Amino acid sequence: RSARPRDFSTLRDGLALLPEIRTALTPLDSPRLGELAAAMGEHDAVAALLASAIAPQPPLKLSDGGVIADGHDAELDELRRLSTHADQFLIDLETRERERSGIPTLKVGYNRVHGYYIEISKGQADKAPVHYTRRQTLTNAERYITEELKAFEDKVLSARERSLSREKLLYEGLLDTLNAQLEPLKRCAAALSELDVLCAFAERAQALDWTQPELAQAPGLRIERGRHPVVEAVREEPFEPNDLILGQNERDGEARMWIITGPNMGGKSTFMRQNALIVLLAHIGSFVPAGRAVIGPIDRILTRIGAGDDLARGQSTFMVEMAETSYILHHATAQSLVLMDEIGRGTSTYDGLALADAVARHLAHVNRCYTLFATHYFELTALADEAFEGGPSGIANVHLDAVEHGEDLVFMHAVRQGAANRSFGLQVAALAGLPKTTLQQAKRRLAELEQRGTASHAAEVAPQALDAPQQFGLFNAAPSEAEKTLAAIEPDELTPKQALEALYRLKALL
Repeated sequence: RSARPRDFSTLRDGLALLPEIRTALTPLDSPRLGELAAAMGEHDAVAALLASAIAPQPPLKLSDGGVIADGHDAELDELRRLSTHADQFLIDLETRERERSGIPTLKVGYNRVHGYYIEISKGQADKAPVHYTRRQTLTNAERYITEELKAFEDKVLSARERSLSREKLLYEGLLDTLNAQLEPLKRCAAALSELDVLCAFAERAQALDWTQPELAQAPGLRIERGRHPVVEAVREEPFEPNDLILGQNERDGEARMWIITGPNMGGKSTFMRQNALIVLLAHIGSFVPAGRAVIGPIDRILTRIGAGDDLARGQSTFMVEMAETSYILHHATAQSLVLMDEIGRGTSTYDGLALADAVARHLAHVNRCYTLFATHYFELTALADEAFEGGPSGIANVHLDAVEHGEDLVFMHAVRQGAANRSFGLQVAALAGLPKTTLQQAKRRLAELEQRGTASHAAEVAPQALDAPQQFGLFNAAPSEAEKTLAAIEPDELTPKQALEALYRLKALL
């Protein structure tokens, strides 16, 4: 019984459309649509009652009045007439009293404290008729009441109160009537809700050129020319569609995990999300944004995407990442679709690489779920070449490429087989607007690191390297000749002359 006046008007307008909806469904050959049409039921009596009882635009609250429509109840109409025609009565009374008293400045007014009154200025107060009774004295005026005005006041004020009381009584009666029809109305609302969803699916499928998916009993995922429905809608440029094939022919070595490499902004996250959305849309009965989609049994979609801390619980970004990863490793099954985006980036290089490697192996060999694993650790691409239990690893490498065109970096957004050969981190930093001096320093440092072999791509992850408790040696440069010479000097054994000569030798080496 918590329905508000505008809930009634919404119900009234909805029920009024039922005949039109039923007519539109009649020629359609669909068992489910026939069931929905039957579930909507017949509500002509309720619709007629609401159309008669509820005002076209009712107020928000019953206490505001004006909820019940004019003409629905004769007693309420009479009470409203008394209230709404009060102004005209006061105008007529004011005119008569001016003529009777000969006071042209006489006024009839109202306030909430004293009610209705006749006001005469101080200078004309001695002309007040004898039947006027003083009600209030002001600085510049006197206010009076008459028997006629008092009777009118009682009638009008009581009419407003009785009008609201009558409206409340009629409203309660409506609630009682509708409560008796509550279950049929609930079934009608549920049918209309499902029909609304189906209409939205149909309209989107036709307008956006979506395809009917195939929900197969055989395991695996095969999505051809898949697209991200949201990114495609907001991009001005044409969206680059991509394929996905996971676990359809395991005997032939079909991978259940794709390790996805490529530059930032290359489209790795978009590719992963679009495939999850396609699977989700297919399972809720929608067509999908793809050329073709064959989807085997999927019991859940588990994701570890994005970065964010939880200040309220005192959890860092990395802790949140590990907690979500732990949930996935404990709950993913062979029929789960898992998205992992750059696991291990929130800690030191070797710790992060070791964790990413272990998580990838667990998902591929223990959970055996369908996995899209995006990473910037090129060392993980070696997992695809490892054998597992005498057979294929079940892991494949793909990448999203980018090409340099002069000073610009062009993202292709197309998924290609194999691992990426570089990450284009400095180029993306340039697109973000980093100062040129910072970029030049980064390029020099990168060249030094590459010369020392610290940036090897697609190298196998050695267990002893992963177990070593060390950070990536970005600043552990080899000692210079000056440092070697200085280390060889024994200060306590030098004479003053030898010390001076050693100082000159060190200066020459700088």
